[in-house]
Amino acid sequence: MKLYLLNKSIPKWIILLLDQVITSWAFVFSFLLIRQFEFTDLLRGHFTIYVGLYCLVFLITSYSMRIHTGLIRYSGTQDIYRIFSAVLISSVVYGAAVALFVGPMFSLRSVNIFVVLLVNFFISSSLLIMLRLGAKGVFYYIKRSTSGKRERVLIYGANGYALLVKQALETSGMGRYVIAGFIDDNPSKVDKTIQQVRVYRGKDIKKLHRNMQIDKLIVMSEDLKTDAKKKTIEKCVELGIKVLTVPPTAEWVSGHLRLNQIQDLKIEDLLQRPPIVIENKKVARDLRNKRVLITGGAGSIGSEVVRQVLSHDPEMVIICDQAESPLHELQLEMEEAYPGCNMKLCIADIQNFNRMYTLFKEYNPHVVYHAAAYKHVPMMENNPSEAILTNVMGTKNLADLAVAFDVEKFVMVSTDKAVNPTNIMGATKRIAEIYTQSLNAVGKDGAGESQKRTRFITTRFGNVLGSNGSVIPRFRSQIQKGGPITVTHPDITRYFMTIPEAVQLVLEAGSMGKGGEIFIFDMGEPVKIVNLANKMIKLAGLTPGIDIDIVYTGLRPGEKLYEELLNEEETTIPTHHHKIKISKVREYQYADVQAEVNELLSLCKDSEELAAVRKMKVIVPEFLSKNSRYEELDVANS
Repeated sequence: MKLYLLNKSIPKWIILLLDQVITSWAFVFSFLLIRQFEFTDLLRGHFTIYVGLYCLVFLITSYSMRIHTGLIRYSGTQDIYRIFSAVLISSVVYGAAVALFVGPMFSLRSVNIFVVLLVNFFISSSLLIMLRLGAKGVFYYIKRSTSGKRERVLIYGANGYALLVKQALETSGMGRYVIAGFIDDNPSKVDKTIQQVRVYRGKDIKKLHRNMQIDKLIVMSEDLKTDAKKKTIEKCVELGIKVLTVPPTAEWVSGHLRLNQIQDLKIEDLLQRPPIVIENKKVARDLRNKRVLITGGAGSIGSEVVRQVLSHDPEMVIICDQAESPLHELQLEMEEAYPGCNMKLCIADIQNFNRMYTLFKEYNPHVVYHAAAYKHVPMMENNPSEAILTNVMGTKNLADLAVAFDVEKFVMVSTDKAVNPTNIMGATKRIAEIYTQSLNAVGKDGAGESQKRTRFITTRFGNVLGSNGSVIPRFRSQIQKGGPITVTHPDITRYFMTIPEAVQLVLEAGSMGKGGEIFIFDMGEPVKIVNLANKMIKLAGLTPGIDIDIVYTGLRPGEKLYEELLNEEETTIPTHHHKIKISKVREYQYADVQAEVNELLSLCKDSEELAAVRKMKVIVPEFLSKNSRYEELDVANS
């Protein structure tokens, strides 16, 4: 019976009838109250005229304003406002009709009708609102009694948005949620009550969890970076309280939050830092009306470069990648986000010089963002020739063409693994850095005459959150499968940065670069991977070691425990942006680098892998292999 009532709504004609009965009774009561209950009036024709006319006016007004059409169970402030408006309009129209037409026509002067209308306004409005609140209360009582176990929820914040979240949980939650309190560290709000719900401090979480058995904390996703909020979230994670996020208000459907929009907190949210402020005007000035070539444009970093470059009104964006499906998906996304943009999508391999030459000749780009690279350390350790051909030769192809076609700026996306490399991937990226830096100071003929046209700029940073093949999606997948989570070593640490944050800094560094610099980014504090795994397990509402095990598999080929952004011989120079510094590195002569790189590529093309790796160690003396079959080369060279 209860479930039947939950799925049924009161027909509109019944609500309209109930409203008429209530307002008719209220008017009669007000009329008799003013007449001090002299029932002799009931025997006169005056009373029937007064009441009949009011019922007709209110019926027309309420039907026109459709106050009977809303679902009573979801009545809110807008419905209350409409009721007040309907009663007020009815009173004004009725009063005018009595004064101008009915009174003179029937000589009705015995009742002060305006006092009756004033009393009736308050009584009718109150009863109509009570009808809706009463029906709403009954509905939610039935929901609560049929919903089974109820979850006790805290909402972070004590503002208008927090109240909207509370209303969404109460109206759409089918009685599953009890709002136990609001969390806010504003002293003027703490210990106050909002809609009969108390406001607590963040430091009260542990006590609230113990006394109230709190199940969940809900926070706004657009403001997760404040220290107070992050501390509160960290406490909840440690206590086993599930943390959920509400999307930014701009994403609410028609200004209303839906329950399916409330999502589990992601580990990426916890790792985020306060937002980076960059000189958008300078970046925009550098890119506006320019033709921009982006290699690796369908990848994690490259696709974000595409998004941010398109926001700065370039003349054309040439997106180059060899991955067909991701490139197609990016095309659909960009055509929807930036309709009318001039975008050219090119399937191409940067190893293919002739194909790259065709792109440069056809589009003649002003700016190149080079993000194409092989990046997976263990895979490149087993395929060194492909790593060299893509990361070194591919970069050389693009850099040489940039000089040949007078490109204004060439920005290379590098990695912290290029610092004191212990693997093939890192070493290839370091050689690519060396080549582009040496090319920055020579002419097109390589004879030593300074070429002033193309500025070669390198950006170097660590892991990015959510990139293809990163550790976080892998851990998430392992948790969904029930574990175990595999970590290579209990002490392994990594730097993390969000993709948009990294690309913002790439664009900023590109705009400030004069040529020849290696810009390094402030990556914050390194994160211990095992701690990351533990937090992800807790965020899933599980217990490490009980629900999900963590298994150590040993360092992979070429992997090192700690990543670095500088080697021991490098120092940094600050820039105007506190998140970006310039690395002072050893300078190389282009002629020497060109000869070494050409020899390396020849060995690679001849499938002399061992000799090619040995040559890499000559070009990059600090390249010492770890957990790799190439360690024997270091022993031989020592």
